[in-house]
Amino acid sequence: MVEIKLNYLGELRVEAAHQPSGIKLMTDAPVDNHGKGQSFSPTDLVAASLGACMATIMGIVAERHQLDLKGMQITVRKHMAQKPVRRIGKLEVEFSIPGNFDEKTRKLLENAAHTCPVHESLHPDVEQQISFHWLG
Repeated sequence: MVEIKLNYLGELRVEAAHQPSGIKLMTDAPVDNHGKGQSFSPTDLVAASLGACMATIMGIVAERHQLDLKGMQITVRKHMAQKPVRRIGKLEVEFSIPGNFDEKTRKLLENAAHTCPVHESLHPDVEQQISFHWLG
């Protein structure tokens, strides 16, 4: 169990404190939803969490197999849906992975990404479009 304490600061901003580490972050509503857009929105954090989670699980598998993923870049594009309610409609996750990996290793790492807890936790109505670009 991990506890996160949140404090509503007003003006559609919330400060979140990760209790185990003491690290804090702030969210702001996006400009298209009455906010100033000066920080991550809560749905931006979902998008970032998906990319970070997939990369982390790939990293765990890479370490287990003594593979180096240093320099891997991940871009996540979040698309909002407005109907029937405002929600995340689609998340595009694009990996750019340096290094010369054979097909078996590539499949191993791609499969690992698809097992991340955030990926598995998102509602099936949130379209997830995942692509891997192997640069080696």
